[in-house]
Amino acid sequence: MSDSVIRIVSIYPSLLGTYGDGGNVLALSHRARMHGLTTEVAEISPGQAVPRHGDLYVLGGGEDTAQVAAADALRADRGLAQAISNGASLLAICAGYQLIGEEFPDATGTPSPGVGILDIRTDRLPKRAVGELLATPSPNAPAKLTEPLTGYENHAGATHLGPDALPLAQVESGVGNGDVSEGAISGRVVGTYLHGPCLARNPQLADLLLGWVLDRDLEPLVEREVEELRAERLDYVRRSGR
Repeated sequence: MSDSVIRIVSIYPSLLGTYGDGGNVLALSHRARMHGLTTEVAEISPGQAVPRHGDLYVLGGGEDTAQVAAADALRADRGLAQAISNGASLLAICAGYQLIGEEFPDATGTPSPGVGILDIRTDRLPKRAVGELLATPSPNAPAKLTEPLTGYENHAGATHLGPDALPLAQVESGVGNGDVSEGAISGRVVGTYLHGPCLARNPQLADLLLGWVLDRDLEPLVEREVEELRAERLDYVRRSGR
């Protein structure tokens, strides 16, 4: 991979794009420009083949029926799994996070097969998780990820990590995976329940993903408006307890 063009693939945004998750692709392109990098975005619709040679893939959240349809299509296509085995990076949000695992519940609560990229399994929480989510990067998270992760969660899934997946963060406020951990990371694959959109509210994570594509760390860049938003959200959650 040269620094010329970073190929970002947005998978099924018409199925998986709730709570502004499409903004993650915009945030990646924006941060790349700030670092003097060029991006090329491909939006893949259901029925289209997933490119095998992208650099960074993005999945968003969606309703139960859309989630099952997306998982079925991705298993049949095999393009995403092949890209990850080729060394590509992946960010998966909420329903996208669940469906890249081994199994997740459908609308009736029946286990539905996932794509098998991440060693996780999801079943039902006792009570739906809705509200602000604040988490601190886990000790196993990449060293460049040092700041609190902030976002909005709305899901009913309890996600259990297998031995080949490590928690992305530890919950300070909210629910996350349902066991005090939030999200999962394995190699260059990141799954999380953070909406917001996630990368607009957590630019350090965006830079981490871009740096993985380039095989180098990106220099820290601070955007005043983003930091003001983060400070407001962090203050609200810590004062309100949610």
